[in-house]
Amino acid sequence: MLVKDWMTREVISVDEDVSIMKASALMREKGFQHLPVMRQGRLTGIVSDRDLKEAHPSKATTLDIHELYYLLDRLKVEKVMSKNPHTMGGDETTEKAAALMLKYDISALPVVDKKGDLEGIITKGDVFRAMVSVSGIYQAPLQLCVEVEDRPGAIREVTDVIRAYGGRMVSMISTYEQATKGFRHLYIRTKDVENEELLFAELEGKFKLIYRIHDELD
Repeated sequence: MLVKDWMTREVISVDEDVSIMKASALMREKGFQHLPVMRQGRLTGIVSDRDLKEAHPSKATTLDIHELYYLLDRLKVEKVMSKNPHTMGGDETTEKAAALMLKYDISALPVVDKKGDLEGIITKGDVFRAMVSVSGIYQAPLQLCVEVEDRPGAIREVTDVIRAYGGRMVSMISTYEQATKGFRHLYIRTKDVENEELLFAELEGKFKLIYRIHDELD
């Protein structure tokens, strides 16, 4: 899955010299939590709603409302933004975007082209949407987790059993996390299974069936 297919293209940005009060108002108006920050048309930072909230004076301040508004109007986004933000290219994967967000504990990545021009922004919400879509949960509520040997042909053996019961694989993910050494876990979403109990019995007889579950979305 590529970033360009899930990012927000019509991105709204602000200049470095915009006040945090105006940036906050823009976020509230548009329902955004992040704004790329620009200087003369070039990306220089990113500011989040959390950055702006932390920049506001404490409720314990002795300033009156007029002094408070004056200070907020004088404080520029440049002073509170994250400078030189991590970025993504549109042709990079959403998986890489997710990994970078986890690594650096961030919630959004500006998307730039090869010249460094801003093309969009991808957020944790966008990544969640992509991951849920590729999981196949909307097409197949039944998910199986099977532990298989880490060898050529092992996955085919599992899918052949599922197909023998009319099952159609909607999605399949393989991971070594939590699996026994020399094995891997295979997560399969399937639909149109003709006899689930017989399928489960055969899988349990030939492999290690970790779990089976029907996800019901209300």
